[in-house]
Amino acid sequence: MEKSGDRKYIELSIPNVEALFNRLDPSPFRSKDLARDAEDFIVGWAREYGASARLALRIYVTDSAGKDASAMVREAIHNFFAYRAQLTRLEFRRVMAEGRVGLAIGLGFLFTCLFIRAFLPRGGSTVFSFLSESLTIAGWVGMWQPLQTYLYDWWPLRRRHRVYSELSRVEVELVAQDRRASGSGS
Repeated sequence: MEKSGDRKYIELSIPNVEALFNRLDPSPFRSKDLARDAEDFIVGWAREYGASARLALRIYVTDSAGKDASAMVREAIHNFFAYRAQLTRLEFRRVMAEGRVGLAIGLGFLFTCLFIRAFLPRGGSTVFSFLSESLTIAGWVGMWQPLQTYLYDWWPLRRRHRVYSELSRVEVELVAQDRRASGSGS
């Protein structure tokens, strides 16, 4: 991938503009999904460059695409990644909502376990000592999932949202590529 000044280029070579998009998607051109390979390639390089990089997408097209295709491709790519960013934001909200519900349930369970433990006889019996410790451990295990959600699960979603948001505004450039130079002629 080429670097130009402070802008970092993600470069992609395709035979024609249609190869960039999912062939099974019946949507109009500006609303089409990117082909899975193209999406993975673009997102992978965007992640590789990092969140602070100013990105540009340069697409080399073997079959002439023309200026009209350039504007449509730019709009389609921006729409696609804006939609992905929106889906990721909704997923983040869903995870946080589930985390709140899980936290309420976990705290209720922990409180119940500690409340029951408070009424068990202390000292003496090994059975009551075992039961007391088991209730404490079970209560804290009940908090495992909500704590995991709030400590760890949301980070990947925020990173993905940041990448998609950046790609929804990325500079897109279509470059006509000579068939002989691409190795597909002869």
